Amino acid sequence: MSKTRLIVPDVLRGLAIVAMLIAHAVPFLPFVPRPVEFVMSNINDVASPLFALVMGMSAQLTWNAASRVGTTLLQQTIRGLVLIALGIWMTTWGAWVVIVLAHLGLLLLVGVPLLLLRTRWVALVALATVLVSDPVNAFARSQTWIATADPVIRFLADLTVLGTSYRLTNLLPFFLLGALLLRHGFARDRLLWTMAAIAPVAYLVRPIAERLAGQETTPSGAYTDTLHDVGLVFAVYVVVVLLSGVVRPVAARTTAAVFAPLRAWGQQALSLYLLHVGIIAIWVRTAGWPTETEPVGWALTVLLPLGAAWAWSRWVGTGPVEWIMGIVSARPKPLFRRERRPDAQPTTGVAN
Repeated sequence: MSKTRLIVPDVLRGLAIVAMLIAHAVPFLPFVPRPVEFVMSNINDVASPLFALVMGMSAQLTWNAASRVGTTLLQQTIRGLVLIALGIWMTTWGAWVVIVLAHLGLLLLVGVPLLLLRTRWVALVALATVLVSDPVNAFARSQTWIATADPVIRFLADLTVLGTSYRLTNLLPFFLLGALLLRHGFARDRLLWTMAAIAPVAYLVRPIAERLAGQETTPSGAYTDTLHDVGLVFAVYVVVVLLSGVVRPVAARTTAAVFAPLRAWGQQALSLYLLHVGIIAIWVRTAGWPTETEPVGWALTVLLPLGAAWAWSRWVGTGPVEWIMGIVSARPKPLFRRERRPDAQPTTGVAN
């Protein structure tokens, strides 16, 4: 079995974690021009669905390499439970961040077994989830009794349908789509160009619908909000796949230089996330909520973690949290970087 890594999932995961770091650091920049605010809003919107997409790709890669269904299910279940536990623990840190790890943990628990289905059925489940997500979310929001229900019920409702920022009903379709794209291959074909055509149309549905209805905002998880996320994710995916297939020497070297840190950050996304939230929690305890522009706080929560992760990747290897996760889930990874053999080059997975 090949020991090379596909470039596309790592780069997408790197973009997702960078987007999440930038989104969480917005309180440090309360007064920015409207164009910058627009860009940061879109960066915030793309982070979680892009994470879900890459998780689906990674889960499918795990199934592709699996020799025993039961063992793989157990390992992925442990990973999901550990993410949920980490998410619960991190909510006690006191950061202003809406912690996504518990939602991603549940996504693994639900999504991984679904990938045992044939491709047609995975696609149908993804489509069905999209269709029922909006009415199911709206129905759950109308059930006022949930607010006073047992804490466990409230927690599960938050993870599945009531989360203010994240919920299973809206993350699962992107997870399944990621698996389907991995099965298809990262090819410059009709599917990729179709996604490129869909992206701007899907993105524009929400602002047009808001203007026609006279609304300032759209409820998170509504159909138009989902289409907005689809537009962003499709656009990012198409650009990354196209760039990863560049073969002209100068362009290829430039692309490789841009992708290198993104791949490193993508491979250490969990460690980066914990470090980033931890720094925000320390800031809140020592300085409170920012009331004016804080470039130092922004640099500490965005640039410092990214720099630390890049240095760790270059001089050590596997991210510390990823290393621990590997041990706990019985899928160990070497902590220290191994020198790459000349014949062990990464592969794009792109068909030209």
